[in-house]
Amino acid sequence: MQVTDVRIRKVAAEGKMKAIVSVTFDDEFVVHDIKIIEGQNGLFIAMPSRKMGEGDFRDIAHPINSETRNKIQDAIFVRYEQMNEEEEAKKPIEELESEDAEDATEAPEEEL
Repeated sequence: MQVTDVRIRKVAAEGKMKAIVSVTFDDEFVVHDIKIIEGQNGLFIAMPSRKMGEGDFRDIAHPINSETRNKIQDAIFVRYEQMNEEEEAKKPIEELESEDAEDATEAPEEEL
């Protein structure tokens, strides 16, 4: 089984949940709603789950062994890092463009 696609949707920068992920396996099967969460020891993934009657949560889909979990987690984190690097690369360009736009909208001061 191979991870063939990872799609990440970032959520608000504040809070512990950083993104929602969909992972496709062998171009044939997809699992939605995997969460990237910031924990005390760094980032980890939480598999999709459902709240049970007693208030605890039970995974809907999950890997059976740690090797598979690590394979999924590694693929997600590689894509997440790529996404963060792409955003950082765009940031200076966007900041320059917004500064240029601000300069164009400011009216020159009148001399008295």
